[in-house]
Amino acid sequence: MRVLRKNLPPLDYFLAFEVTGRSGSFAAAARELNISESAVSRKVKLLEEYYKTRLFIRGHRSITITSEGADLLQSAAQALGILRDASQDILARKETSSVSLAATNSVASLWLMPRLNQFNQRNPDVQIGLLSSDDDEECLAENNDLAILRGTGEWPGFDAELLFGETIFPVCSPEYLKQHPQASGTETIGQLDLIEVSSPHTEWMNWTTWQQRQKIPRGDFSRTTQFNTYPLAVQAALDGLGVTLGWKHLVDHLLEQGRLVRPLGDMSVRTKGGYYLLVPERKPSFPERETVRDWLLSLSASRDKYPQ
Repeated sequence: MRVLRKNLPPLDYFLAFEVTGRSGSFAAAARELNISESAVSRKVKLLEEYYKTRLFIRGHRSITITSEGADLLQSAAQALGILRDASQDILARKETSSVSLAATNSVASLWLMPRLNQFNQRNPDVQIGLLSSDDDEECLAENNDLAILRGTGEWPGFDAELLFGETIFPVCSPEYLKQHPQASGTETIGQLDLIEVSSPHTEWMNWTTWQQRQKIPRGDFSRTTQFNTYPLAVQAALDGLGVTLGWKHLVDHLLEQGRLVRPLGDMSVRTKGGYYLLVPERKPSFPERETVRDWLLSLSASRDKYPQ
């Protein structure tokens, strides 16, 4: 009794044969497969030797498929079609592994960026596409899977989960405080080199509102430098250009590293606002988005808690 072999010839033999049979020539198959015509012919020849059957009758400038070749082509085309569909499904699923996360400039630069490498190492199959913008409409656009925005927790069409509240206090570099020891007194804060953020978000705290909340007499602000984004203001403070307001969750790591200090000690202002993780209600969930969401919530849960 003859035992049938269960092994198959290499898949690239079948692929060369199927494309040749479908296109009708070695030259056309070579163009589609992006290999040489002789390579295609050789692979088909090896398949014929494997089955000890002629699959094509080769003419001077043409080929004709044999009856055995036609039978094999039908099965090969069906099998390769199944493989192509399966491959496409896998690639399509891989595309969903990218999660679009929108956040304010400050959160993106100062809170997320220092932590992204940690996420990537733990989740190599999930890619975060980060959009940094202080335009709320841009952050809430339909193509974003998640967003982090400042507010009071009310965004129609979104589930909002608090990541961190707002505790705000002055910060500067150790070198600046050493050169300007008067920065440690509230009565002279208005005469220092203050760093301010110019923003269309009038609800965001600035030096004027911070001093009002602390009941500190307003200074002349004659030595104030304006920047259009908060990360630039923090960088200016790091560079020793003056004193800026620090949002605790954004500057904690810089305080821990000793790159910034709090000249007024524990003096701070707590607002009623906070930064929320927004999940679109109408957008279907997918595993990669939940992975990013759970990671962000775990970061929030492990942070230093704010005084009430």
